[in-house]
Amino acid sequence: MIEIKNLWYSYTEKDKALNGINLEIKDEEWLAILGHNGSGKSTLSKLLVGLLEPKEGEILYDGVKLEEKTLSEVRKKVGIVFQNPDNQFVGVNVKYDVAFGLENRNTPRDLMHELVAKWTKEVGMFDYLEREPNTLSGGQKQRVAIAGILALNQDIIILDEATSMLDPDGVKEITDLIISLKKNYHKTIITITHDLDLAKLADRVIVLKEGQIIASGNPEEVFKQREVLKSSNLDMPFRMRIYDEVLNDPVLRENKKLGEVLWQYHLEK
Repeated sequence: MIEIKNLWYSYTEKDKALNGINLEIKDEEWLAILGHNGSGKSTLSKLLVGLLEPKEGEILYDGVKLEEKTLSEVRKKVGIVFQNPDNQFVGVNVKYDVAFGLENRNTPRDLMHELVAKWTKEVGMFDYLEREPNTLSGGQKQRVAIAGILALNQDIIILDEATSMLDPDGVKEITDLIISLKKNYHKTIITITHDLDLAKLADRVIVLKEGQIIASGNPEEVFKQREVLKSSNLDMPFRMRIYDEVLNDPVLRENKKLGEVLWQYHLEK
């Protein structure tokens, strides 16, 4: 379990990126953190992996406080995939990129080859082991980054806007992979996003605005809070917009059955 207690962070004396966040993330949970630019969600992701140090408050992983002396231990549990796949590729090809973290841990060579093969197969990148980064699509690069996390046996995967720069095919690739990792490998997934279509697949959703949690619950509960979503500049998915159009039509909204069907259609995964 991850416990976030009274977490504050500011980049300047005047501005507060996070204002006293309190949050628990359960093992094997998929939590979607929603918010538009400037809401504090990316700041939170960087704090979770120790790239930033909180001004106040603390983060605990299974009771262990994240701080300088425990950073190495905590990073064995959690990995992060960032927004721009080009900025996180560290190897000359797929094989070396996935092996990078294993080499840093002095993993025996035979085991390293075994793990690279296993997890590149799992994410559908085994046939690309010799491929250079510039020959891969955005979705493929993100899958390579995820394979590197899996090879290190990290239980928690944070995806910080990892689908925002991808085309629809790339988004589907990563979405399907997230679902598989949670179902088949029982990973804890944290998706930092402003994409409600992705967030609706999660177990739980929180909405950040100006560094504070303004909504929390399962996707159905949160998505019914239309004013909260609009105030956070979150674009409603197409299916939700259809549902709202029906509710706003004086004739159609009398058809309760139609409303129920459209709401279930919106929630379909």
